Amino acid sequence: MTHILPLLQPLRSAMIIGFLVAGGLSQAEAASSAWATSDGGRMRLIVLPPAPDGTRQAGLQIEPKPDWFTYWREPGDSGIPPQITPEPGSKTTLSALTFPVPKRVDLGKVRDIGYDSPVVFPFTLTNAETEQQKPLKITAFIGMCHNICIPFQAELSVDLSHSETTDINEEQLIDKAKSRLPATPTDDFLVSGFQMADDLSSLDVDLRLPEGSKDAPRILVTGPEGYLFTDYQTLTRTGTRLALRITLSKLPRNYSVAGKTWHILVAAGGKRVMEAPLAFGATHPIVKP
Repeated sequence: MTHILPLLQPLRSAMIIGFLVAGGLSQAEAASSAWATSDGGRMRLIVLPPAPDGTRQAGLQIEPKPDWFTYWREPGDSGIPPQITPEPGSKTTLSALTFPVPKRVDLGKVRDIGYDSPVVFPFTLTNAETEQQKPLKITAFIGMCHNICIPFQAELSVDLSHSETTDINEEQLIDKAKSRLPATPTDDFLVSGFQMADDLSSLDVDLRLPEGSKDAPRILVTGPEGYLFTDYQTLTRTGTRLALRITLSKLPRNYSVAGKTWHILVAAGGKRVMEAPLAFGATHPIVKP
């Protein structure tokens, strides 16, 4: 059965500890904040020196403790998607977080999507130079989970008021995270077509898979915010062509797909992972390159 994962449902029937941890942030370094810690792990903010256009590459670095994990942008049967916000009144703007390819974590009958090892979520800062007279402050809110789920919030601060040099380790952390982002579609790995059922009960997707893809691909489809679909039925497979059907057992009440954009992430062909938008027009889906 396809699992539908609205974020507003209760986090988990297991015990949930609902405390928020505010990280102490004295003596922030030029390129990174102090670590903020919780029972489930720790996190910090990494900020690289500015590019010629003034933007800065940054990353939210999270290190779960052994047997703990943190969540992807759509967390699964329960959980908290990572969020970052600038200090109120700040002129600095933050791009959306980008996410390395996640893994599925099964805890009994509960399926979560996330990371059980250190991870960095890259993003971009603009107008950060306007904050040079005071520390750059960002609030991060994530979830850490084991047998208990802990909302983890911290204010992360980086001092940009003096000259900086790039810490090669921090630059490598962000570069490595970017290398693990899903690729965009290519000629040999793409969505060649898709069709939503008139009653919104299923979504058919046609894929072109890389040569040598023998195993069944891993599929994640994100629809309305808070909804994730992972299970599918193979309709036909001929060579590198795969037609599959994803059952949509529940969508928001009175939901219309017209004009909406969903996304599909496909892992196939060994280590190759591709993510593509599924843009629905007024009457027919539009395959975006």
